[in-house]
Amino acid sequence: MDPDCPDAGIDLTFFVSIRRFLDALVHPSARYDAMATARHRVFIGTRLFGSFALLASFPIYVVLRGAPGIVEVACFAWLIAPILIAYYLSRTGCYERAHALSSICVAGLVTLVAINTGGMSSFAAVWLVAIPIEAALSTSRKVVTFSAIVSLVCAALLVGLDAFGWLPPSQIPQRLSPTFEALGTASVVLYCATLAFVAEMLVATSRSLLNAEEKRYRLLARNMGDVITRHRRNGAIEFISPAAQSLFGAPLNELMAHGLFDRVHVADRPAYLTALADVARGASERDVEFRVKCGTDGDARNPSPANRFIWIEMRCRPLEQTARGTDAQVVAVMRDITERKAQEQALEDAHNEAEKAHAAKSQFLATMSHELRTPLNAIIGFSEMIVREKELALDTERRHEYAKLINDSGQHLLSVVNGILDMSKMESGGFEISAEPFVPREAIVSCCNLMALKARESGIDLVVDLPEDLPDMIGDQRALRQILLNLLSNSIKFTERGGAVTVSASVEGVNLVLAVSDTGVGISADDLQRVGDPFFQAEKTYRRRHEGTGLGLSIVKSLVSLHEGEMSVRSKLDVGTTITVMLPLDLERNKRSIVTTLTPRQKDKVEQKVKRSA
Repeated sequence: MDPDCPDAGIDLTFFVSIRRFLDALVHPSARYDAMATARHRVFIGTRLFGSFALLASFPIYVVLRGAPGIVEVACFAWLIAPILIAYYLSRTGCYERAHALSSICVAGLVTLVAINTGGMSSFAAVWLVAIPIEAALSTSRKVVTFSAIVSLVCAALLVGLDAFGWLPPSQIPQRLSPTFEALGTASVVLYCATLAFVAEMLVATSRSLLNAEEKRYRLLARNMGDVITRHRRNGAIEFISPAAQSLFGAPLNELMAHGLFDRVHVADRPAYLTALADVARGASERDVEFRVKCGTDGDARNPSPANRFIWIEMRCRPLEQTARGTDAQVVAVMRDITERKAQEQALEDAHNEAEKAHAAKSQFLATMSHELRTPLNAIIGFSEMIVREKELALDTERRHEYAKLINDSGQHLLSVVNGILDMSKMESGGFEISAEPFVPREAIVSCCNLMALKARESGIDLVVDLPEDLPDMIGDQRALRQILLNLLSNSIKFTERGGAVTVSASVEGVNLVLAVSDTGVGISADDLQRVGDPFFQAEKTYRRRHEGTGLGLSIVKSLVSLHEGEMSVRSKLDVGTTITVMLPLDLERNKRSIVTTLTPRQKDKVEQKVKRSA
């Protein structure tokens, strides 16, 4: 048909108008499904136009046949029933019920005509075959079965009436009987052909809708960033969208079956399989997060870059279209959440750091309130007594004693402030290590001599075990002395009277190993993890029986780190503690060797640090 032809335009407009008219009669419940709309449209259209066409032919029939009988009038009146059934479907949307009513209507009309035209030998009896064929358009086994039963019941009724002689005389003349039989057979063939054409049209419509839906979903699957997969109960993949190739960095054929499972991190595989199994067993929905290795394994000639793991979030649901008797399947949607995981980890780290800082602040305030208030009270109290020496009649010996107490309290305050300032310098990077040659044995002996008096006053034996051939070293002598003095002070402080503190030194490779052991109260296993944290003291063990800010080991740890060394702690409650410090004998050579193993950017940072310390 030529669309430029005016007649073609009229015809096209006519058919479009009819289609719109029929679409307006479709029940709203079927308008959201294109296939259901097509079935409703065909059912309503055939009933309306078929009935109206036959009713319109009634005057022609009267002209040709003459005055109709009661049966003929009843048959034409029966044609109103399809119109009512079409109206019922338009108002209710009950497609299967409408087909069942239509089967009853046609069967009743055929039976009425057959009873008055010869029973089973009537030209109309052959129409009973068309009833279940028409019911097949309902795509319902129940309706087809019901229609077949109705046809068989009507056929049995005709046979029974004929057998008992209850049929009225045929109203068709004997001479016209072959003509009516031919017309009956031809009409059934044409009607069945029409049904076949309608069925083929519905199948074509269904195929077209299915292809359009497949194209639409294929377009979505190719262009969406999330990965869509279909799994079996055991986790094997039967379908995976093309987005997986860019997400996982591997061809799709390598991800099918158990290919994706082989890439899941070993620690996350139980959670991955459990989520799929739960959904396959009937759970409505499951979410799971796991790590997947990206990239291809490559081969010897074309090695791939180092593989990396990314975090994947998978949301899986049961596949609704799973047929009865087949294994349950699961459809899943996956997306990359690596960036979100990194943000969560950063937030968690920041939260931990904030809690740690808050705890350090609380510990600092608790410690400083004790360490500062005690000597200040002594200074204020004894100085006030010296000011009022005339009223109190203080002698020279008493004034000298008070002055000594004030001096000791001032020295204690100075050591506290110096410790805080040194720790602040180290944390801010303002404390620099100056490397120069010196004799470590002399520095160690000097520190032990300085602490000998304190040890003697505390009733503690200070044992020094140093080899005579201890080699010279290049490093910061000041840092070494401060490390040893803090270790000795700490050991003497926490060793009971009658105990012993041992200082030993040895050489292991290119390192000087310095160890300070005591027979003090020891440190619990829980507190060993926090040894070296600023302002930390094992309160449960020591119960604040000893003065101190808790900065001694923290300063030692920082100085050892600045000196490119290592510190280790071994301790047992009520047995003692051993702190071992390992320092390089040649700090300059150690820094140069470290620079050669670093990346260019890291080398620049280390060289700048070396220049600042030189």
